[in-house]
Amino acid sequence: MHISRSISMELTAECGEGSDELLQSQTLLWSRIFSYIDSMALKCAVELGIPDAIHSHGPHITLAELMSSLSLSPTKTPHMRRLMRMLTHSRIFTCSQNATAERGTL
Repeated sequence: MHISRSISMELTAECGEGSDELLQSQTLLWSRIFSYIDSMALKCAVELGIPDAIHSHGPHITLAELMSSLSLSPTKTPHMRRLMRMLTHSRIFTCSQNATAERGTL
């Protein structure tokens, strides 16, 4: 019994290490697969003129003000929100909460 217990403990330890290696490999694979998203989001921002609109408006601009300054339809707001969320996650832009704005400012 002592031998089978030590063998099962070794197998458990090996599977645990293998699981960590597998998780690290999967994480690296997913990271590489989706690494293009950051550059595509930045490309969209530049093509839409988002940096220029923010710069000309001042240090803080709400999403509604940004949409207005870019002359985008209000129906595009969900898409713009996703794009800006991606750009803030990538630390291209920052988002701060404003007492007067419901969703924060850029």
